Amino acid sequence: MSILINKNTRVMTQGMTGKVGQFHTMGCLAYANGANCFVAGVTPNKGGQNFEGVPIYGSVLEAKQQSGATVSVIYVPPAYAAAAIDEAVEADLDLVICITEGIPVHDMIRTRYKMQGKRTMLIGPNCPGLITPDEIKIGIMPGHIHKKGRIGVVSRSGTLTYEAVGQLSALGLGQSSCVGIGGDPINGMKHVDILRLFNDDPETDAVVMVGEIGGSDEEACARWIKDNMTKPVVGFIAGITAPEGKRMGHAGAIISGGQGGAEDKLSVMEECGIHITRNPAEMGRVMQKVLKG
Repeated sequence: MSILINKNTRVMTQGMTGKVGQFHTMGCLAYANGANCFVAGVTPNKGGQNFEGVPIYGSVLEAKQQSGATVSVIYVPPAYAAAAIDEAVEADLDLVICITEGIPVHDMIRTRYKMQGKRTMLIGPNCPGLITPDEIKIGIMPGHIHKKGRIGVVSRSGTLTYEAVGQLSALGLGQSSCVGIGGDPINGMKHVDILRLFNDDPETDAVVMVGEIGGSDEEACARWIKDNMTKPVVGFIAGITAPEGKRMGHAGAIISGGQGGAEDKLSVMEECGIHITRNPAEMGRVMQKVLKG
C-alpha cells in the first residue's frame, strides 16, 4: 500500500509544453510505471498536440474526460499557477500537486478561499512533489535515491526530503511514500494531514517528519501525534538558528513575534513523544535506533 498515489494513479501535467514541464514529465515517464501513469498534458490553445506520445488537451476538464486522469501536477509559471490550481479544483480532481515556486501570496489566498467546500486535495505550491518508490513519482524528486519499504517521509523542505530519503535508503530502510508539502505560507496539505494518512496505512511502520522555522504547523501536528499516532515519528526542524524576522529559505520559514523558532518547535515535538534530532545528518540513524528499540 501507499498514500495518495500508486501504480494505478493516472496523471496529467498542466504546463506540459513548457521546458520545465517537459523536462520533469520525461523523468516521471521514465520512472517505474510512469509510462502508464502519465496519460495527459494540458496547455490552453495547444490541444491536439502530443509530447512523447502523451496527448495534450486544451483544458483540465477535457483531459480528465478523455484520459481518465484524476491527479494533476502543475509546472505553470507563477503568474498563472494559482489559476491552474483553480481549474483543476473546478474539474473535481482527486489531487493537485503544484511544483511552481514564487506564486504571489494574494493569489494563493484567493485560491484557498475558492477551495473551501471542495474535495480536491492540494500539495504545494513550491514543493518537490511525492513518490511511492518503485511505483510512481510525481514532481521533481530524484527517483534513484528511493527504496521500497515501510517508512513514511513528510517534509516542508525539498532538499531535506532528499536527505532523509538518502539516509534511510543507505541504511536499508525503504520508504512507503514520500511527500514534500512545500514551505509557502499559504499552501495545501499540512504535516498533520499526511501523518493521518500514514497512521492509517497498514504498510507504513514509522514516519520521518521534517519541518522548518516559522508558523505553528509542526507544533499542531506534534500535539495530534501525541493524542492519535500509533506509530513512532522521528522529527527534525530546518533552520536551527535564524535572526528574528529574517526569511530563511521558503517564504513560510519566517520567525515573527518571537514564535516559530526551531528550538521552540523541537521542544514541543519532544514533549509530545517525537524522537527528535538536532543534526540533519542523523535522521536515518535515529530512525534505525527507534525501530530497533
